[in-house]
Parts: sequence; C-alpha cells; structure tokens
Amino acid sequence: MKVLIFGASGDTGRLLISTGLEQKHGITAFVRDPSKLNIHHANLSVVRGDVSDYKSVESALEGHDGAISALGAATPIKRNLTLVMGIDNIVRAMHRQKVSRFIYQSFFGVSEYRSELGFVLDKIMPIVMTNVIKDHEAKELNIVNSDLQWTIVRCSMLTHGPSKGKYRDGEHITSPFFLPMIARSDVADFMIKQLTDYRYNYKKPRLMY
Repeated sequence: MKVLIFGASGDTGRLLISTGLEQKHGITAFVRDPSKLNIHHANLSVVRGDVSDYKSVESALEGHDGAISALGAATPIKRNLTLVMGIDNIVRAMHRQKVSRFIYQSFFGVSEYRSELGFVLDKIMPIVMTNVIKDHEAKELNIVNSDLQWTIVRCSMLTHGPSKGKYRDGEHITSPFFLPMIARSDVADFMIKQLTDYRYNYKKPRLMY
C-alpha cells in the first residue's frame, strides 16, 4: 500500500515511517523541513509541504492509497488552529484525489465517553489539556463528517519507552491507573496495521497498556 504520512518528522511520525517500511508499505513523508528527517530507504519518498497550504497537500496525495496523520501541537498552552485547518485541507484533498483510507492519531482525553475513564481523567485532565482536547475534537468532527474510510486512534499518554509489542485496544477500554500510557512505537505499530485491518473502520478505538 502506498501511504502518505503527515507529521512524519515528529517523534511518532518517524516511527510510523520505520514501521510502515518494515511492513512492506511504500511510504511518503510529508514534512516542512526534509533536513530534519534522516531516514533513507528505497521505499521512502520525502515531500516538502505545509498542511496549511492546500495545494501542497493535494499534490502530495496524488497516487496514494491511504494517509496517516500524526500531526501534533508544539505546546498545550494554546490552541493550534493551523493544525485544525490542516486536517480540513487533508480531508478535502483526499476527497479530490480519491484517497479514502485515513488513520488519525487523536487523544483519549476528548469529551466523548471520557466519563468512563474515572474522575481524574474526566474532571482534572481537561483543565490542564483543554486546548489540546478542543483541537482534537474539532479535527475529529471534520473527519467523522467526511466520506472517508477513517479510523480515529485515541491514544493514552505517549512515552518514548521501548515497544512492548503487546497493548490493549478498544472503543471503551479503561485502566486501573490514573494516567494510562502507551509507547509511541506501539502506537505506530497499531496505526500502520489499521491501513489494512478494517475492524475499526468508522470507529474510535482507545489505545493503552
């Protein structure tokens, strides 16, 4: 499968590239600064672009079978409306280029079903992460209202720890821990698998240990 990865130069994006290549996909990395991506492979192409620029997004999507977004805000202190607009550009461009499969990395702190996660995550976390949550909710709404074949992956708190190769996924899974976590490498493994595993087509699975 030929896949375009947005946010490819980020911590999760790099792991998506390496995992996708390991699973024999053709990968195109969409990045603002190609010099930040020191990965070389016969099945990897790098495209310079900015998600706020619709034309560069549409051009990059041509000829692909699917797309993954690992776009993340630099800080939770304020909202990043550029990324919200970026997802709108991606969704519109995918329609235009007839690329249907879209995997989006979201956050388990969004309000939908958050009460299932307990008092701390339901009441305290939104105070600290309010801007991140609002951005993800706006982007999720855009994706859900599209005609794309989407899967929204609601990740628990991300770590740089080693892959465990075993994690839990499901729309309503919970954890006995106040702050469930997941390594970025395991997130990458799960997201790449969703390209060809349609169990969560039009669904929003949580991901945690």
